Order: sequence, then C-alpha cells, then structure tokens
Amino acid sequence: ERVCKLANFLKKNGIKKGDVVSIYLPVSIEAIVSMLACARIGAVHSVVFSAFSAESLKNRLIDGGAKMLITSDGYYRRGKVEMLRDKVKEAIKGTKVKKILVAQKIEKKKLLGRFLDWERVERESAEFKPIEMDAEDPLFILYTSGTIGKPKGIVHVNGGYAVQAAYTTKIVFNLIERDVMWCTADIGWITGHTYACYGLLLNG
Repeated sequence: ERVCKLANFLKKNGIKKGDVVSIYLPVSIEAIVSMLACARIGAVHSVVFSAFSAESLKNRLIDGGAKMLITSDGYYRRGKVEMLRDKVKEAIKGTKVKKILVAQKIEKKKLLGRFLDWERVERESAEFKPIEMDAEDPLFILYTSGTIGKPKGIVHVNGGYAVQAAYTTKIVFNLIERDVMWCTADIGWITGHTYACYGLLLNG
C-alpha cells in the first residue's frame, strides 16, 4: 500500500518511466518504499549513502540528472541528530532537481517551495498497476564510493539484476521457507539493495 501511494504521488508530480529519482535517506521503511515505488512506475532510482556530504550528493544529482530527490530532515546516529536538510539545501543548488520529498523525522516544519512533506503521500490511492519493463530497461544507478577518483554511476538493468539478486539470495544464504533473514547493510550500498530489499522479495 505504501509503495503504491508513493508511486501515485511520484506520477502526479511529473515522474515517469526513465526519469531518475535520487534517494538520500537513512536506513528506514521510507528508503525501501522509495526504491520499490520508483521500480513500480519505471523510474530509475539512485540511492546516495546518507552520511555522504552535500558535495558528494550534489555530484551524484548532477551526474545522474535527477529530477526529484527523496530525503528526510534528519536522523539519529550514535545518539546524536544528523541533519540532512541543511546538506540537501546546499546540494540541490545548480542541479535539475525540481522537487524534494521530505520525511520529517526530527521536527515538524512547514515546508515551502520545492520541498514537499511526506504526509502528502498518505493521501494518495493505495492501488497502482506496475509499468511493464523490458529486461534491458534500467532499474537503478548506484555510484562507486569515490575513494579512488571520481565516483562512477553503475547502471543495473531490470532483467539481469533480478536474476542475479534472486539466485544469489537463495543460494548464498541457503534460504528455506521458514527462514527469517536480517541484513545489516546500509541501503546506500549494493549489499543493501540486493539482500535487504530486492533479493528477499524476489524469493517471496
């Protein structure tokens, strides 16, 4: 239901098949919902590790040509508040980002201009028929960390990635029907994409 609501919200806000949506969120339900909502409408998601700087986020927004950014106002890390809002305001300058969807976790504020409150998503319909995709259509872009040289955006396509994610999740972890799997990987890395989200869902 949450995925369909967000899919409807994205479509209503001009996001269509092939558009890039950047996700700058801590590990949260909203992060998973955002990835799956993008997949449902055929948009390409690009998750950026939430601990990265404003400059790192900006570089990835520009390189990927993101039209929308999904983020939160902040989150708790080791007992302290990390404010993402300030980094986002700096990062979006000079980018193609037209709208910023914000999950307010720390403090409720009235959002203005391009900034939209996640509460708007809750008003949308909980039904959305998924867009048909070809095997070679892109599913997401994930950037290398940039520890050596400029970060490189790696494009993962629907068909090949789905087969790899489903197979390795089942075989590497020897999953059986009654298993419960817990993945500690951050959603900003490929391990989080595959073993906290797609691989598990593809295996039912």
